Amino acid sequence: MRNPFRTEAEAFRFVWLTIIYFALIVVGSLINTWLGVGVFVGETAILIWWIATRGRHEQPIPQVPPSHVEGEHRILVVANETVGGDELLTEIRRRAEGVRAQVLVVCPALNSPLKHWVSDDDQARMAAQERLEASLAAMHEAGIEARGEIGDSDPLQAIEDAIRTFAPDELIVSSHPEGRSNWLERGIVESTRERFAITVTHVVVDLAPEPSASEPSAVVEE
Repeated sequence: MRNPFRTEAEAFRFVWLTIIYFALIVVGSLINTWLGVGVFVGETAILIWWIATRGRHEQPIPQVPPSHVEGEHRILVVANETVGGDELLTEIRRRAEGVRAQVLVVCPALNSPLKHWVSDDDQARMAAQERLEASLAAMHEAGIEARGEIGDSDPLQAIEDAIRTFAPDELIVSSHPEGRSNWLERGIVESTRERFAITVTHVVVDLAPEPSASEPSAVVEE
């Protein structure tokens, strides 16, 4: 069965709106039965209006032709904090060697569910844009021609969007090491391999020294 929610943030938002929806009805009913009925009717009318108008302003994701230029090899790279890591640059260079490669780097704008729910994405997108620009500059210095874009806060949705618009031949997912990676804890790499019919390479980038025994490692956002 297809997941009706486009991202985890949408699912989080749905849960909270559902709780608020029923909580207002219960509170209104406790005050007065007819007030509860009025709240129910008003909320339901707003919900029906929102569902009816939701899709009007959504722009379809553009599709690219499935055929590539002869001899061209498209590589999709998805990474966030590790986007400028040496291990990732080495793997991209190895994959692009000897072929006419097009590289697209997607950096998900990671945000907390609460900030995403209230559409406070500016800081997350700015931070992702800074990392992306630094990474592209490093790739160009290494002789790798690449372009980049900021993706959805949900890495799986960011990958799906990029696959639909870029039509890559292979995918490279970069993460922190196990034990310090939010993506690995969530099973992003495994889910990517199960969900998309494309060759997936997982590159581990260690940006920090191993913590001592007295300092437990912290799981970080990608």
